[in-house]
Amino acid sequence: MVWPEDLFGIILAVVFGAAIGLEREIRGKAAGLRTNVLICLGAAVFTIISRHMASGQEGSTTRIAAQVVTGVGFLGAGAIIRDRAGVYGLTTAATIWLVASIGMACGAGFHLLAAISALTAVLVLIGLGQIEKPLSRYVKKRKPKNSFEERE
Repeated sequence: MVWPEDLFGIILAVVFGAAIGLEREIRGKAAGLRTNVLICLGAAVFTIISRHMASGQEGSTTRIAAQVVTGVGFLGAGAIIRDRAGVYGLTTAATIWLVASIGMACGAGFHLLAAISALTAVLVLIGLGQIEKPLSRYVKKRKPKNSFEERE
């Protein structure tokens, strides 16, 4: 049976996953709107199931939570690409991991924690994304051109 607080947690998971996923979608990342919503929703549902299955049994709620973390880590690892030019997808992997934790918070009834985390994530993704390119150019200009300059 779905309780009103469970329904509220599910709705929040969709909203928070969509907020973060929208930013990723706008930036053209592989894990965009639908992916982030589904990860957040799935984590919330697993957490709700865990809570209801473990009612009255101590320690059982953490079992499903641990498996959610492991499974999402696997998804995140799949988002990371390494080639000769470097490593790509680390932010996407970290976002997947964070979105799952927000979904778990929604499912566990920690709605304020989920809201603050989602808001912070969106601010970090947008805000730090704005300064990332100028910062990268600055670092590239300051980087020594040869080994002699590195020693100075």
